[in-house]
Amino acid sequence: MNLADRLTLSRIILAPVFFALYMLLMRFGEQYAAWIVPLLWVIAVVSELTDMFDGMAARRMNQASDFGRLFDPFADTLMQITCFLCFVIDGIFPAVLFLVVLYREFGILFIRNLMLKKGVVMGARVSGKLKTVTYIAAAAAAFFYASLKYLAVLDAVQLVMLLVARIVFAVSALISVVSFFDYLAVYRKPPPRT
Repeated sequence: MNLADRLTLSRIILAPVFFALYMLLMRFGEQYAAWIVPLLWVIAVVSELTDMFDGMAARRMNQASDFGRLFDPFADTLMQITCFLCFVIDGIFPAVLFLVVLYREFGILFIRNLMLKKGVVMGARVSGKLKTVTYIAAAAAAFFYASLKYLAVLDAVQLVMLLVARIVFAVSALISVVSFFDYLAVYRKPPPRT
């Protein structure tokens, strides 16, 4: 594994750690929130930084590969779905929107596999990158709300943040569906004639 792949792998390792810590936060609440909440923020920020740096490392060190083009979105999705699942379990995100996101991600995985059968590795598209930005915004808003809730601060702001998190998540679910159809259109496009 090259450096870029190791950075990507770190997100796969961090995903279950985030989940376990979030479940501890939900179970013990205010008792351990003072150390769990900052640790969860560190994991979330490190995860996003490795997502940014793995692509930069692959390009700068000329280590871009088909494996990396598939491994990176897989790691991103694993981390994002893990965070979203935590927020659904915590009652922040509605389960129905989570299912929309989950179905989209499985659909993209299926399309990528079909493309591989054609001998084409489908990298990220602009619509997929936009979807990722909205996923990050939704997760950040939800986590900001959860942090306020578990640290028991700014009660007046909590309801506003909860509403913001749900709206951004709904927008991200909609963009994820649009993105799915964008990827589907690429799959259905006939290959160029040689």
